[in-house]
Amino acid sequence: MQQELEFSVIDGKIQFPCIEVTQPIGTFYIASIPCKMLCEITYSDVRRIEGERKFESYLGIQRKLDPKRVQKIRDYVNTIDASFPSGIIIAVDGRCANYDPKNHTMTLDAYRGDDDNIEIKQIAKVLDGQHRIEGLRGFEGEFQLNVSIFVDVDIAQQAYLFSTVNLAQTKVNKSLVYDLFDLSNTRSPQKLCHTIAVAMNQIPECPLFERISRLGSATPGIYTETITQATFVSALMQYISKDENKDRDLYMRGKKPEKADLKELQQLIFRNMMIDERDDDIAMIIFNYFSAVRNRWDKAWNDFGQGNILNRTNGFRALMRLLRPIYLHLVAPGEIPTIEQFDSIFNKISVNDFSSDTYKPGSSGESLLYNTFISEASLQNDGANSLL
Repeated sequence: MQQELEFSVIDGKIQFPCIEVTQPIGTFYIASIPCKMLCEITYSDVRRIEGERKFESYLGIQRKLDPKRVQKIRDYVNTIDASFPSGIIIAVDGRCANYDPKNHTMTLDAYRGDDDNIEIKQIAKVLDGQHRIEGLRGFEGEFQLNVSIFVDVDIAQQAYLFSTVNLAQTKVNKSLVYDLFDLSNTRSPQKLCHTIAVAMNQIPECPLFERISRLGSATPGIYTETITQATFVSALMQYISKDENKDRDLYMRGKKPEKADLKELQQLIFRNMMIDERDDDIAMIIFNYFSAVRNRWDKAWNDFGQGNILNRTNGFRALMRLLRPIYLHLVAPGEIPTIEQFDSIFNKISVNDFSSDTYKPGSSGESLLYNTFISEASLQNDGANSLL
């Protein structure tokens, strides 16, 4: 049995096992490369980190490295189940690459120019995966990446590969992503919000009954779905967690997230209820709150015609923003206001026009409705719970 080949660096040359793949575009190679070494040998014009890559200029686009996205990836790669199953795509100058078909190995070596200057770093250009690579820079531990290596591809092919991977792909619907948390065996803020969304959508007595599109698209035979699960979850999540992925990781490690202190509870009004596993109580608050909404604006709440925004995304988001100041006005965090208590606030509000002519689509219409509610209910608006 042939001994398994290992990744190695000998005399400045990087050698690793890989397989040859032939497709209509030509031949390329697939290998598993440790992230530390990949960070050293690749560049996506990261040397000009705010600049664009040549093939992006060729396409007439510019995608700068996004520091916020990089930081999110750095946080993610330290979670217990971090994974990048999709491949990184790199391009290597043919003078720097040598494939041995007999041993199925690839050797990468810096190109020797006229000055015979050997430089092992930055010999592979990143066509796709620059944010993942930057996010893994400085990572301590083992993290291998599957890498597709194209040798001697011209600028037009590089642009084609980039556009095929990045510009033509379909993003996964967020509502579907949240629905998949139902399969998880461990607790998480995402699963909690999903569970409450499903409960609200399935209880006939609930004002949100059959109002939530679980997969983000219309359910056949149901014509009352005016908001998506993603809209519901993101609106509720702001009251539970500032970093839901960090909380999820702690739960998966068998730990509990930290409770909110008194100051944090002014924003994360349901966080400690989540940690104490009072899921039913959070659901009851949502049920009571929207029951009061329905009591006050029964006609508008049940009007599914065009032009009425109260029961649609803008109206729902404005109402969820309003939940926190109303909740804190009525009770202390952890308590459950009754429908009648919520009624007492909504009965102060005289507005009955919820037309899209007044409340324009987008964040401006949502904010106008929220501020109108705040003003008429004589509540304090500190701007702390904006969804924007």
